[in-house]
Amino acid sequence: MELQQKTFYHRLFITVLRVAIGWHFLYEGISKILQGNWTASGFLLNTSGFMSGFYHALAGSPGLLKVIDVLNMYGLFFIGLALFIGLFSRFAALAGALLMALYYFAYPPFGNPLMNASEGHLFIVDRLFIEAAALLFLSFYHEKGYCIDTLIGIYRSSKTTPVTQPEASTSRREVLKNLATLPVLGALGLGAMSSFKTYGVDVMSGATIQVKQTALKDLKGELPKGKIGKHEISRMIAGGNLIGGWAHSRDLIYVSTLFKAYNTEQKVYETLMLAEQAGINTINIGFPSNPLLAKYKKMTGSKIKVISQVAPKLDNSKLSQVGPNTDKKLYFEFIDKAIDYGADILQVQGNWCDWLVRDQRIEVIHEMIEHIRKQGYTAGLAAHSVESLIACADQGIIPDYYMKTMHHDQYWSAHPREFRFPFEVDGKEYLDHNRFHNNMFCLFPERTVEFVSKATVPVMGFKVLAAGAIEPQDGFKWAYENGADFICVGMFDFQVVSNVNIAIDSIKNAKRTRPWYG
Repeated sequence: MELQQKTFYHRLFITVLRVAIGWHFLYEGISKILQGNWTASGFLLNTSGFMSGFYHALAGSPGLLKVIDVLNMYGLFFIGLALFIGLFSRFAALAGALLMALYYFAYPPFGNPLMNASEGHLFIVDRLFIEAAALLFLSFYHEKGYCIDTLIGIYRSSKTTPVTQPEASTSRREVLKNLATLPVLGALGLGAMSSFKTYGVDVMSGATIQVKQTALKDLKGELPKGKIGKHEISRMIAGGNLIGGWAHSRDLIYVSTLFKAYNTEQKVYETLMLAEQAGINTINIGFPSNPLLAKYKKMTGSKIKVISQVAPKLDNSKLSQVGPNTDKKLYFEFIDKAIDYGADILQVQGNWCDWLVRDQRIEVIHEMIEHIRKQGYTAGLAAHSVESLIACADQGIIPDYYMKTMHHDQYWSAHPREFRFPFEVDGKEYLDHNRFHNNMFCLFPERTVEFVSKATVPVMGFKVLAAGAIEPQDGFKWAYENGADFICVGMFDFQVVSNVNIAIDSIKNAKRTRPWYG
């Protein structure tokens, strides 16, 4: 009796392990198949391990890639089905272990965990490693658990050995046990299909990350592009503040938290994928968002261009102590890190440009711009105060493009012109309603327009909606007509298609005197 009980628990354990892994494979395969246009191209092209050359070669052949796509989709499906119901389970486990090994060595977890796409990164041992080990165990362990393979074994044994009445009764019970996974498969399948009908393909499945296409049918056309340096980018790009949770929300203290709660990693991925499909091919991010964008690009195979803001590693309250003997590595640390993360374009952060000019440390800006260029990258210079860009230009510091706050002041929360002062953005926030309180970012619009009209490099306008105080139709039109070649706009997923359409119309109908640069 004790031996029978041990045998039962052994079989139950093996069955649960096999079914769990089988369902994972099955679900991944179904997700790929249901997506309809899934391809392994992005996954293969972005591999980073020591075998990346092999994976890149696979992706480089269109014919071979089609075969790989089919093998991936239906390989996962049939391996999962075989494991779940326990048919040819040892062969399926061995095939599954091989597939996991191929996934594992595509992005081996030997380096920086922030740069690794797989979850559960623990250096060498990750989820793929553990699952492959479990499959090898299932392949070589003598016990198969309750499954059709066991049922076939019972049937074959009954053909060669006479069966008594008590044994026949026991055999019938064994048959039911070995078929028990079939109704479980049916229940899980129905649940998955119900979920799919409600929510669509699981966007965080390893098999696919996909957004619904309904909004894309409303696009008016293709978003125009221009060039900054060697990069062709859309004339409206995505801003990174909403993704990073930075909200210029005046005195509404809950808004930043709300942004972060809404923009989960899944929602960020959905938003970026929708933006790319709508024609936005570039995003401008704060430096802390680099790991998230690096992970997004690896997981999805995205080709989105990343403009990373960079700053010197200095204390902005002690810039007076910065002198010629300051270690220049402090100027370059975040530049080099952004390059390591895979950023395409580097831009001196706007508030830092203002602080360095304000405190007469303009040479730091020059050093940073030159270091970016020496690494072979396009160098941008941003500012909130137009005085900063004027001072840099007077010193001969001309970047590859400017990024300047560009919005008019005809909105309710703009404080009176006579109480606006250069460099006050990112400074003290006053309780006096006539003074700055995180409410205005282009303090002197007419001076900005004058500077932009004379600029001989592309200009990217940002904060064109004054952080949500100006309607897009108004803000986009004003920025483009007053010389912006590109605009940077933070947006939620539900705003993407509408903003792209407004940008297309604004560019088409813009009455500008400055020629389009880029």
